[in-house]
Amino acid sequence: MANEVREGFSEGPYPHKEVESKWQRLWEERRQFATPETPGAQKYYVLEMFPYPSGRLHMGHCRVYSIGDALARFLRMRGKKVLHPMGFDAFGLPAENAAIKHQVHPAEWTERCIADMKQQFRLMGFSLDWEREAITCRPEYYRWNQWFFLRLYEKGLAYKKAAAINWCDTCQTVLANEQVEQGTCWRCHNPVTVKTLDQWWFKITAYADELLSGLDSLEDWPESVKIMQRNWIGRSEGALVRFKLLPADTDLRPGMKWPGSQEELTQLPDVEIFTTRPDTLFGVTFMVFAPEHPAVLPMVEEVEALPPDKRPPETQGILQRVREFVDKVVVEDRFLRTAADREKEGVFIGRYAVNQLNGDIVPIFIANFVLMEYGTGAIMAVPAHDQRDFEFAKKYRIPIKLVIAPRSDDGRPQTISSEKLECAYVEPGVMVNSAQFDGLDSEVAKKEIVKFLEQKGFGKTTVQYKLRDWLISRQRFWGTPIPIVYCDSCGIVPVPESQLPVELPAQAKFTGVGNPLASVPEFVNTTCPQCGRPARRETDTMDTFVDSSWYFLRYCDPHNNDMPFSREKAAQWMPVDQYIGGIEHAILHLLYSRFFVKALRDLGLVDCDEPFARLLAQGMVTNTYIDKATGKIAVDEHGRPKYAKMSKSLGNGVDPMDIIDRYGADTARLFILFAAPAEKELEWSDRGVEGCYRFLNRLWRLVLSNLDACREAKVNVKPSNRAERELNYAIHWAIQRVQIEIEERHHFNTAIAATMELQNALFSAASNPEVSRALLGFGLRNLLLLLFPFSPHITSELWERAGFDGRIDDQAFPTWDPEALVRDEVEIVVQVNGKIRSRIVLPADATEEQARQVALADEKVQQSLEGKSPRKVIYVPKKLVNIVC
Repeated sequence: MANEVREGFSEGPYPHKEVESKWQRLWEERRQFATPETPGAQKYYVLEMFPYPSGRLHMGHCRVYSIGDALARFLRMRGKKVLHPMGFDAFGLPAENAAIKHQVHPAEWTERCIADMKQQFRLMGFSLDWEREAITCRPEYYRWNQWFFLRLYEKGLAYKKAAAINWCDTCQTVLANEQVEQGTCWRCHNPVTVKTLDQWWFKITAYADELLSGLDSLEDWPESVKIMQRNWIGRSEGALVRFKLLPADTDLRPGMKWPGSQEELTQLPDVEIFTTRPDTLFGVTFMVFAPEHPAVLPMVEEVEALPPDKRPPETQGILQRVREFVDKVVVEDRFLRTAADREKEGVFIGRYAVNQLNGDIVPIFIANFVLMEYGTGAIMAVPAHDQRDFEFAKKYRIPIKLVIAPRSDDGRPQTISSEKLECAYVEPGVMVNSAQFDGLDSEVAKKEIVKFLEQKGFGKTTVQYKLRDWLISRQRFWGTPIPIVYCDSCGIVPVPESQLPVELPAQAKFTGVGNPLASVPEFVNTTCPQCGRPARRETDTMDTFVDSSWYFLRYCDPHNNDMPFSREKAAQWMPVDQYIGGIEHAILHLLYSRFFVKALRDLGLVDCDEPFARLLAQGMVTNTYIDKATGKIAVDEHGRPKYAKMSKSLGNGVDPMDIIDRYGADTARLFILFAAPAEKELEWSDRGVEGCYRFLNRLWRLVLSNLDACREAKVNVKPSNRAERELNYAIHWAIQRVQIEIEERHHFNTAIAATMELQNALFSAASNPEVSRALLGFGLRNLLLLLFPFSPHITSELWERAGFDGRIDDQAFPTWDPEALVRDEVEIVVQVNGKIRSRIVLPADATEEQARQVALADEKVQQSLEGKSPRKVIYVPKKLVNIVC
């Protein structure tokens, strides 16, 4: 009668709506997920990147938060004191756009979206401590952004300077380089232009070396993320070399030498370049400036201002040509500009420079492949030894001069004609055409030439970074006001701490043009904190990445009204033990957060060097989509469906609330965690969702049909026969696998697979009279515990109905018995000519001869042999016997 339905429970489908609603209410009433105040040595901080409050959770959200929640619940079962908070990254342009569209204040729009999303979080059953909620658009949070700004300003880490910046006319705001995608704004995708404005910056470059070296300590970060950060920081050791800029009216031309004295040459303006290849300095045949370099237009304007009789024919109309080229190039994607396969384009600017090492006169160009962000924004070009320079020189018919030659077998340089080079020679070799350095190994020459530069005052050893300071100014309303006022008498004046927060006004006009903050007189007009005279507030707001660069610290002490957090409470929880979020944040958010923590450490506010000890970058959620050309599901060349990230533009998104309504949150969570490893892409599958739903319904029927076994469950049941030994093995094997897969590998998919195997074993055992009810109940108890981190609602309900002690939330994770995993007997497959014909049971220590005898004596094997004598018997210990006839 093992499968009889007991106590009035039907074998109908699992009533997910009623059960999930019940447990969500109970968890809330009990404050089940409140964080321990003093975690001690068992602390574990689990944090997923907090969302922007768009108003709707999407499947990408559900994936990252399902991963974090499964881990948090598992760790609580493992005895950890878990901090698992949540909040909202609530400032940003979308709310401002909504304000324009719907004529509603961004605060009202945002708070409405937050309320909607919190309800969706609740429906997913995530074990979050909402009592520690941080919402970045509220004054009680952003006042601390302003407080940090003032501290950084005092230390010289926040400053203002004029700079050529990316400007979006549509959004009417400055964009960081990373926010320009192929010449368009990352938000509205309209073209970006360049203009010069006074901007506020954070001096992240002051920490460039530490940001780079600190990556070596992050052993539990994906290597791909660390590589991206190393490349972004871009440390290069080389030499800063001074070329000399000739006057606009010079008669000197390429092919000539500097005719004057070194003293006269010294009087000319410097053009500094950074190079990692000082060994090629004698091969420079031209120079290139970044089009956005601030010296470019002034240099060209000097040529344009020359009398007509002083201007060479090739410089006619040069200012217009240069401006057109600059306007075209500066808005292009930085990565595309420097791509190896990108066509090299440039314009001669009518100016020349002198190479002080050999007196050569070289022309100056601007080109698309040189960026202002690297080095000095100007380069020396050596086409014989740099492929990019080689391609440019060939296109624009610039001379090529070989100064490093391959070494012959006798050690002397090979004779190579520069005119016959088909590509740049970039390998080490022997110095040639390099004056006193001829004959030196090129690697040795690097050091010797730099010594010579330093002796002559022509240059020096230096380290350069691609990393640039963090531009934080934004011409937007919906962000943290920068706590600065401008006084005609006192200049730039920080707002006193006692006047924080500088709050956003409750009333503003949102027209879509300009900065609404600048049009609110009540906000702009103020008094100077120093002299009391009329003054003007700064109307720029902070980049929203400031908000997310320290929110993890606020969670440690969320109700502190005197400080952003206390150092003691931060020390209790920091660093975050496990951070979870998309790899798209590998550079900006993660790098800025690392900078913030290091700066706050130096201000005496935190003790840690890094914010996140471990990082899991989950994969995207993808789905099939409709090919607009055919109106059918897009397929590849083999006819297989193509998958792409879920998005509105492709119309291939799946609303999590629809899945919850039809199948329940437990099904959604289970599928999301089971369908793919956490760090890989997840291909959406309706059939996969239905399969997980069937699995939970099967669990429901299994437990409710065996409540008597649950009541008889014992912790230590000694197996008395082979069937019980097999079930006991399956139970302890599943416990071991789930713990290892979650704790050591974060492989939730294989952990769930282990629970599915256990459920199959329990279903078979439930109808097997040789299995005691006590052992079956023990197995069901453990199955619920193993599934609890993934599907907490159904397991909580079944735990209660089964009458197991206490609440499942308070149970420890089960432990496995090593002795139970030692099998006395093993089941072995028997094949005949490679086809499975039977299975036999042998002692675990059976010899090959014993396995052979039992296999050949098996009745099914005898039938398959049809009286033939075996030619060969292959034995794979504990796995396989293959009989070859």
